[in-house]
Amino acid sequence: MRIWLDGRLRDVDDAQVSVLDHGLTVGDGVFETVKASEGRPFALTRHIERLAVSARGMGLPEPDHDEVRRACAAVTEGSPAPHARLRITYTGGLAPLGSDRGDARPTLVVALAEAERRPDATAAITVPWTRNERGALAGLKTTSYAENVIALSRAHREGAGEALFGNTQGRLCEGTGTNVFVVLDGELHTPPLESGCLAGITRALVVDWSGARETDLPLEVLEQAEEIFLTSSLRDVQAVNRIDGRELPGAPGPVTAKAMRVFDERSAADIDP
Repeated sequence: MRIWLDGRLRDVDDAQVSVLDHGLTVGDGVFETVKASEGRPFALTRHIERLAVSARGMGLPEPDHDEVRRACAAVTEGSPAPHARLRITYTGGLAPLGSDRGDARPTLVVALAEAERRPDATAAITVPWTRNERGALAGLKTTSYAENVIALSRAHREGAGEALFGNTQGRLCEGTGTNVFVVLDGELHTPPLESGCLAGITRALVVDWSGARETDLPLEVLEQAEEIFLTSSLRDVQAVNRIDGRELPGAPGPVTAKAMRVFDERSAADIDP
C-alpha cells in the first residue's frame, strides 16, 4: 500500500494520524474513493470537485485541489495494479475531545491499495433504517459511515452484497456505498438527489450516457422493477440478481447489460470525463 500523508509519501508504519484527529474522534471528515487502473485514476476531476463540495458542506476549509492531485499522482505513479482503490481522506485535523474544532490545519491522507473486481451481479436487501434527506449530512460523502457499516454487515449475514435504504418519506434513496437504478416498463429510472442520495460520480455518468430519468420512487418499487442495478466507483454498473427474497432471473437484463456496455466503452475512451 502506498500512502501520502500531509505533504509526502510515507511507509505504512510511518503513516500515523494523531489519536486526537477530529476525523477519528467524531467522524469530522470527508472522503472520495476513486477507481485506478494501472496507475490511472478515473474521473479524478469530478472526484476532487465533489470532495470540495463535501468539505464546504461540513464547514471545513477548501482542500487544495493541486495538492490533492499531487498526492494522487505520487501514490499511483508506477502502480501495475489493474484494479485499485484510491482513497482520499480529508479531516478536521487535531481538535479537542468533543464536537468543537481546533485551530490545526486539516489532515489529508491519500492511499492506494489493490481491489478485487466486482462480479457482474450481486444480491441486495432493504433495511429498516432510513436516510434523512433533510439532515445536515444529506448528499455529503463524509467519514461518518457507521450506519453503512451496520447495514452492510446485515446484508452480508443474509448473503447479499449491498443494503438499500429508503428515506424518511418512504422513498427509494441509495445503498451503503452505491446509487440504485430500476427498470420500469423498459425505462430506466434513478432517485433524484432530493431523495437524500449521494451525487454519485458513476451515477451522473450513467444518467448522461444511458438517458436514465431521475424519478421520485417509493421504496416498494423494488418489488415490481423488471431490472435493478447498482453504481459506484469500484462497481461501475452491477446488476442485482436478488432483492430481499425476490429473484431477478437472467440478471443482468437487457437494459442493464446495455448500461454496462455503454459505461465500459465511454469510460475507456475518456479517463477523466
